[in-house]
Amino acid sequence: MSSSRTARERVRAELTREITDIARRHLATEGAGGLSLRAVAREMGMVSSAIYRYFPSRDDLLTALIIDGYNAVGEAVENADAACPPHDHTGRWLALCHVVRDWALAHPHEYALLYGSPVPGYQAPQDTIAPAIRDTIVYGRIVSDAHRAGALNPPGICPPVPAAFSEDAARVRAIIPDVPDDVIVRALMIWTGLFGWLNFELFGQFNNTILDPTAAFDHSMRCSAAFLGLPA
Repeated sequence: MSSSRTARERVRAELTREITDIARRHLATEGAGGLSLRAVAREMGMVSSAIYRYFPSRDDLLTALIIDGYNAVGEAVENADAACPPHDHTGRWLALCHVVRDWALAHPHEYALLYGSPVPGYQAPQDTIAPAIRDTIVYGRIVSDAHRAGALNPPGICPPVPAAFSEDAARVRAIIPDVPDDVIVRALMIWTGLFGWLNFELFGQFNNTILDPTAAFDHSMRCSAAFLGLPA
């Protein structure tokens, strides 16, 4: 019986992978809002009722794609950070930036699902939260490590942080621990700046304007590092 269950589990896992692989291709042609379980089943040669045993609804399939996407980004970021010397905080930041961009360029439709416009009618469940912050946790560790090492020397160009931000900063410290409010603000600015740049690049806002996007991206991320106070 154990052997039989294992065989069934392997078949289920293989069919689940095939469903999600086909669904990713459909993202490119139909968009997340147009994703259809019936269409995926039709391409697989499966009766539509059978696919519901694997994904009871379109939203369950979307959730699986979202979790897979976040985990792929998170794993890539974790590996890139682990490959850098721990004391090279600037190098770790740049490695993170480039690996996120590389993944986004290689998987533009999955990137759009994660970081583009919300899918109408879809409400992400709690299951997506842990995968979604894997990359953010790495980033928070880089910032916290740099602060503890005394490696942050930001330019004195920002006004004082308003007292009203203190509660928000306390919540952000769950991911970027042991840093003062002004570092939290700067860290949020450059983190959102990374994805703002990628959104402009992937969604065509730089077309016919930025002719060497890789060089421009690298320089922008180095400027972000300097704004945070990381050494050149």
